[in-house]
Amino acid sequence: MTSNLLNHQIDDILASVLEDASGDVYMVNPSREAIEEFVTVATEFDGTLPAVHMLADERTLKEVMDDFIVASNAADLIVEDALALRTLKEAPENSLLVTGDRVIAVVHAGDRVGGLVTDDESFVEDTYETYAARWEDADTFNLRTPPISSVRDTLSEEISPDAEEDFTAILNSLETARGDGDGLDEVTISLLVAAKNEALLYDISKWGEDVGIASKATFSRTKTKLEDMGLIDTEKVPIDVGRPRLRLKIGDDRLREADNGQLATVAQSILN
Repeated sequence: MTSNLLNHQIDDILASVLEDASGDVYMVNPSREAIEEFVTVATEFDGTLPAVHMLADERTLKEVMDDFIVASNAADLIVEDALALRTLKEAPENSLLVTGDRVIAVVHAGDRVGGLVTDDESFVEDTYETYAARWEDADTFNLRTPPISSVRDTLSEEISPDAEEDFTAILNSLETARGDGDGLDEVTISLLVAAKNEALLYDISKWGEDVGIASKATFSRTKTKLEDMGLIDTEKVPIDVGRPRLRLKIGDDRLREADNGQLATVAQSILN
């Protein structure tokens, strides 16, 4: 084995594998950081991506994919056939990257990462066949998050192009979108965007349910929470038949004065 990737960051190792792979890649037992970095590197990759078969611990996948930013970009990669997710029943000791040409054991030591590489033909062939077989027997991980491209396209079509621009700008200003104190969740972001653009609650919640972000009931509950906290207001809009619908509006002057880059930070400070 050689260590010609020693002292690289995990994103450098992943980029090297994606650039050099001539066929399918098996990414075995990746860490939480490695999964997040893979999604980022693959999303930004300039070129044709190989098909990456990720065999990961189910709990780790669930924790990582609870972040809408990571999960929605991963969903895009899945749609493009650049990524497939399955769960490990028994994890190997190390994290591995296996291609048709080499095997890389990814070793973390503090803030250093070692990529221990072998290109021994017999060993690589045996390892590749082993994980190809384990892949066939593994359970598929069901990612319920919609692809970010679909979210943006439908938001632009069904609400407005301005709403899509606001939504994208807010996501770009966040490191995570979990709604657990480290970031706003996707439903809250959608409602803030709708309020900024004075869209109807019915329209944004129908869009959110149709695209797969959350149910109308979840949108309604979150709207009530944000309204109770003063972040958004509503006004009734009469319709020809049935109960009036609610137009969403920004309810806090601090949010009204914030640009998109600041909107998430201001909303987070109010919510906390």
